[in-house]
Amino acid sequence: MLRKLLTALNVLLLFGLVLVPSLQIVMRTIGFPFIGAEELTRFLLICLVFTGFPLVVAHGENIVMGELKAALPTAARRAIDLLISATAIAATVFVAYVTVRTAMQYMTNATPTLKIPFWLFMSATFVGFAGAALVHIRHLRHPPQRDTNIAL
Repeated sequence: MLRKLLTALNVLLLFGLVLVPSLQIVMRTIGFPFIGAEELTRFLLICLVFTGFPLVVAHGENIVMGELKAALPTAARRAIDLLISATAIAATVFVAYVTVRTAMQYMTNATPTLKIPFWLFMSATFVGFAGAALVHIRHLRHPPQRDTNIAL
């Protein structure tokens, strides 16, 4: 259910990311500039990237060094997988924590034109990294896919 909700959110963000610059072009052509369109587009892109991160991790589509791992013996590969998962969990939890701390420090800051509060940007970052941490924890027991790369 959370995956579907996050997917729907990302579809809406992507739609907005296409719509806002298109509206800016049309409105500029007819003489009514869309003030703050660049700022809103940047905000949508930031939110899309960070809220999409857990979906990428959940599908096992993040970057891996499959050829290197495939060349290792099975026991070493399992140890490397565990080390990678532990490191990924630690990194994503740390970034989520730092994001919350930073958001608390800058609660009153906002973007210059549209006055979008910075905590919204930070919320998207927190959702992305906290969600990715949860997915990495789940992958410790249920990996998304087995390595299918062919090593020479």
